[in-house]
Amino acid sequence: MLVISESLARELVSVEDAIREVERTFAAMARGEARNYPVVREEVGYLDAVYGVKSGGDVMTPILGLKAGGYWPNNAGKGLGNHQSSTLLFDLETGRATALVSANYLTGVRTGAVSAIATRYLSRENASIVGIIGTGVQAEYQLKATMAVRRLERVHAWDPTEQSLATFRETIAGFGLECITEPSCEAVAHEAEILITATPSRRALVEQGWVRAGTHISAMGCDTRGKQELDPELVAASALFVDEAEQSISIGEFQHAYASGLITRESLRGSIGQVIEGHREGRRDADEITIFDGTGVALQDLVVAALAVRLAKELGHAVAVDY
Repeated sequence: MLVISESLARELVSVEDAIREVERTFAAMARGEARNYPVVREEVGYLDAVYGVKSGGDVMTPILGLKAGGYWPNNAGKGLGNHQSSTLLFDLETGRATALVSANYLTGVRTGAVSAIATRYLSRENASIVGIIGTGVQAEYQLKATMAVRRLERVHAWDPTEQSLATFRETIAGFGLECITEPSCEAVAHEAEILITATPSRRALVEQGWVRAGTHISAMGCDTRGKQELDPELVAASALFVDEAEQSISIGEFQHAYASGLITRESLRGSIGQVIEGHREGRRDADEITIFDGTGVALQDLVVAALAVRLAKELGHAVAVDY
């Protein structure tokens, strides 16, 4: 079995690589070639941790595997990231495990890629002002990926932690972008043409009346029952797109509007893969507010892990262990 370390994964897979691979897997999902299996996502009952297992397969690629891990909110005091995960890949012919891939960086870069793909297909082509709510580790991935698909002018950002905002502002300066830190989520939403939410919030942070006509929203923080970033009324009034419909209405951002009866399954215009493949319509006009609910699916993790393995083999960096 091959082992890909965290540092090697970071060295091998770029943002652009992740966007390419994830876009391909979204299209494969829409064609029915690739499937995500039911998600396990539970509160551990220890250290406020949340643990999950996501798995899936694509018989055409071929790829089969799972990602396990979750959120340990007290890790910062131990010198570790709060998000910890690993991906295990299997031989589709035999079921034998073939690779173990550290997935912390890869989860971050693929999540940024997912949001950027939604922005590419759903935002206005001339959208250049980004709003980011939540400036933790994921925010940098989000911005780098968005820069790969849109020519940006400036960034407006909010976070409840002043130090996080300051660190993010310093990071953005290195990208050559103006970064304006805002006192509230409302102030960010008023400015944004592309709005990205990336928080662990359990209450609505963005209200319906705050969002400009024509804004695209990538809601990336909601992946567990009870989490929430958007006002259900805003969701109900917008054009809705998903990575995986069943996850969106059960553990994703749309769970609240769905549970309250504000939307039904028929309210979902389609998956981003269906938009990519031309099976469903994306943005209809310049004033429409679009929302993409990025719950995170296994195949996103599997394709970037498989790419890391392939590149490690090609460059002679793969480490083999007896298994």
